Amino acid sequence: MGTNAFPLTDRGAPSPAVCGDIDLRIAADGTWYYHGSPIGRKELVKLFASVLTRDADGSFWLKTPVEKARIRVDDAPFLGVELAREGGGTEQILRLRTNIDEWVTISPAHPLRMARGPEMGGLKPYVAIRPGLDALLARPVYYELAGLAASGGDSRGSAMGVWSAGAFFALESPDSPPNRVSI
Repeated sequence: MGTNAFPLTDRGAPSPAVCGDIDLRIAADGTWYYHGSPIGRKELVKLFASVLTRDADGSFWLKTPVEKARIRVDDAPFLGVELAREGGGTEQILRLRTNIDEWVTISPAHPLRMARGPEMGGLKPYVAIRPGLDALLARPVYYELAGLAASGGDSRGSAMGVWSAGAFFALESPDSPPNRVSI
């Protein structure tokens, strides 16, 4: 058996060469821009999104096996644009479609969380799509979620949130004052 009998793993692979920053930006509304112009081909955006990663320091990269380039992201790299609901109550399943047509089930693996956006205003709703990569929920999707909200999930049952895939996701932060959610 030769030395190439088994597939290569990342452990032995060299790190991709850093190409520096490129003038590619993802706006807060999910629009991808190259040199200030929107990228109109959804297939191209999907291709770029398939190699999008985020480092521990918060920087975003387009990363291939041989090179990587840093890009700018104004808020979250994806936008949650559609919500699908199956079932009801604590057994319901909520699925989210992103602006690049990627579907995820809101679950412990893809949690819904409320966090402050980059401008440090009120809380905003995000769903984890891939490790380090979130989707900001579009306003209509958030309002749809708010319409499904029920109290529960904490020992007093007072938090407002939604159930999906057997888990409760609060639509508010326990330390936030009322009416501080902004989208």
